[in-house]
Formats: sequence, structure tokens, C-alpha cells
Amino acid sequence: MIGPMPLLALALSFLFQSSRTLSDQWTAMAKTSGGQVGVFAQVVETAESAGMNDRERFPMQSVYKLPIAMAVLDQVERKTLTLTQKVRLTARDLVPGVHSPIRDRHPHGGIDVSVRDLLRAAIVDSDGTASDVLLHLAGGGPRVTAYLRGLGVGDMAVVTTEREMARDPMAQYKNYATPRAAVDVLKALQKGRGVSPTGRALLLEDLTGSTPGPKRIKGGLPPGTPVAHKTGTDGTRGGRTAATNDIGIVTLPDGRHLAVAVFVKDSTADEATRDGTIAQVARACWDRWAARPQGEQE
Repeated sequence: MIGPMPLLALALSFLFQSSRTLSDQWTAMAKTSGGQVGVFAQVVETAESAGMNDRERFPMQSVYKLPIAMAVLDQVERKTLTLTQKVRLTARDLVPGVHSPIRDRHPHGGIDVSVRDLLRAAIVDSDGTASDVLLHLAGGGPRVTAYLRGLGVGDMAVVTTEREMARDPMAQYKNYATPRAAVDVLKALQKGRGVSPTGRALLLEDLTGSTPGPKRIKGGLPPGTPVAHKTGTDGTRGGRTAATNDIGIVTLPDGRHLAVAVFVKDSTADEATRDGTIAQVARACWDRWAARPQGEQE
């Protein structure tokens, strides 16, 4: 039997935890990350939000494949591209030094891949070759960044290719986003701004099926929770990892949608620790908003 003093201690602990803001909780979680953590989370339907270092810029790594894919789908909507259009990939198109199942399966090139399959490869498999081909189809970094500005997203930039980032690790810092900007992109997708209903459905399907990072945003959530997300990860050099990221749309039990972006920059911790930090942050969001009545403020 639990005595009165332990019960009092448990009650006080619960009251302390529930009284802390999300930012307070995230600050404690970030201490074990080995680097700098940036977070922003917002319930799409009600605009309830919380943030930490949410206006700081972080290297996106493969998170930038989401705005690239959205810009390509915008070109499809404008009829300058079609989803069934075939793209010829030669050996010169295959990007070395990055994750690329397409390159691994076809090391000499000489294949035709549809725009739809390139999108699926870039989002579901985080294929670097597919991403660079899509970036070219979208008109390059300036065109994708202009597309973002058209959505009202001001603090995200797509500048360099996967090939350049593989060649020069410092190049990844040119492809930056603040956590707030990343959530703005997620909200645009959820609300269908800048993407057609068909394109939106296609992209949400691919994001939900995305395979990297199962222990990040999804890692601490109840099994079966719908999460449409895109990770970004740099390699570890000299004991330091420049980017460990995950952004996504989490469907709450009452049908609302939580857009959350978590970035971990320049960390000296191992991958399991970095992933765990992201999972804890996402779980704190879940605990706050999954149980909070709609419209009740932080």
C-alpha cells in the first residue's frame, strides 16, 4: 500500500509537470540532445501553438524534399509537368555519397522514371538522386524558394543540391528553415494552399508512408497514430552531426491536426539520443493537445 507521503509526492509531481509550459518541458529535454534544439508546434484548426528557438535557422537536410515536392506538384497543376511524364536518368544524374535506392538499383543509369515515381522515391525513401532531379524539374533552388514566398513562408530557403551537400558538408547550412517556417509549410499542405487536392492527397499519402526516422516524431506516440512526416539527417563527422530533424502532421484523437517541427543542430550525441529527444518533444505535444479540449489555451 502506498503511504500518505508518497501519494503527496506523486500528486505534487503531477501538479508540477502539468503546470509547466511546453517550452519549459522542451528546454529540459533539449539538455540531453548534445546540440541546439528548435521546436514549433501548432494545432492547425485552432492556431494554439508553442515554440522554443523557433525563429532560429537550422539546416534542413532532407526536410527540404517536402517543399521541392510541393513546387513540382505546383508545376503539375500549372500543366508544365505531368505526373506520368517520364524522365530519362543517365549515369550523370546519379548522385554519389547520398542515400539513393534508385542509384543503387541502376548504377549505370539508362532508365526512365515517371515524375510520380520520383516524388514517391524522394518522400517515401528520401532518395537523393530523385530529389536532385525533382529540384531541376521545379526550376532550381530560386524557383522553389519563390514558390515558398508565394505561400507566405519567409524563413525557409532551398539553395543547394544533394550532390553539392555530399561534396561539401558546409553547403547544407544554405538550405535552412526556422521551425516556424517548417510548420507554415505543413499548414499550407494540410489546408491545401499552393497544391491541388490531387497533389495534396498524393503527398500526404507519401509522407504517411515515409520510412526514415521511425523513432523520431512517431517514436513516442501511441501505436497507429497517423503521422505524415519528413525527416532530415546529416552524417556524423568528427563526433558532430549537423542536422537531425523531423517535421510532420500528427492527427489527434478528435480529428484535429498538429503540425510540429523539431530540429537538432550540431549535436555531439549519438543517433539514439538525438532521435529520443525528438520523440520526447513530440510526445509532450501529444500529451498537451490530445487531452486538451478544443480551443482551451496553453
